[in-house]
Amino acid sequence: MRAPDDAGTFPDRLFMVGCGNMAGQMLSRWLTCGLDPARVTVMRPSGRPVADGVAVVRHYPDALPAGTTVLLGMKPYQIDDVAAALAPRCAPDLRLVSILAGTTLAKLRAGFPNVRAIVRAMPNLPVGLGEGVTALFTDDDTDAAAKGSISALIQPLGLAEWIDDEALFNRITALSGCGPAFLFRFIDALARAGEAIGIPADQAARMALATVQGSANMAARAAVSPAALADQVASPGGMTREGLNVLDADQRLLTLLADTLAAARDRGEAMARGA
Repeated sequence: MRAPDDAGTFPDRLFMVGCGNMAGQMLSRWLTCGLDPARVTVMRPSGRPVADGVAVVRHYPDALPAGTTVLLGMKPYQIDDVAAALAPRCAPDLRLVSILAGTTLAKLRAGFPNVRAIVRAMPNLPVGLGEGVTALFTDDDTDAAAKGSISALIQPLGLAEWIDDEALFNRITALSGCGPAFLFRFIDALARAGEAIGIPADQAARMALATVQGSANMAARAAVSPAALADQVASPGGMTREGLNVLDADQRLLTLLADTLAAARDRGEAMARGA
């Protein structure tokens, strides 16, 4: 069901540069929540359609209408070419949101010197369900009204977190941006472990997925931490406690996940350096 369009949530015009996997998930959710597709234009050199009613153009228009919000959703390496072509078409009152990994606010400001309101955003794939996480960062050149407008745009996507330090972006990306893939791998491993102890593979897969889904929902609604929930489930001397003892031994699960996030973070920092 489409939610009613709240004029305060969506910009008058949304101009998207690129509409790949992540930007496509964002657009899908916005349309589900009532964004009028006639308000949206996607710049896509291939000209491939993205959604009913959404205009797709192969070339930049001569100018962007007042009140436009631009979403940069192409590949990060394309930023210099995009900025050279798009910046002259951007009025100072335009609002620009970038989801380009490794592209700093300073680089965006250098590429779009006329734009005052520029925000970096790092979403993850569940934004398409309205259950995503999006980290947001800007500086003092972006006024409170622009921040509020962008917050309202991001809100239908799930949890939105403003951060104070841009240096956190690669760490947050490792946690929430890469996190879905790590969880998908965990679900698969849980199912395969069930198969390894004798559960039919198809049943183990269904049970693992439903267990993770239900447990995540329970944790989200609980008044206590996930760590406390785990201890509540684990009766002394019981089956759950025996399993937790394996996970907790020498903090092996924490160490594994810390190493996983650190590897992802370090790769992000290397990519930002062009390595």
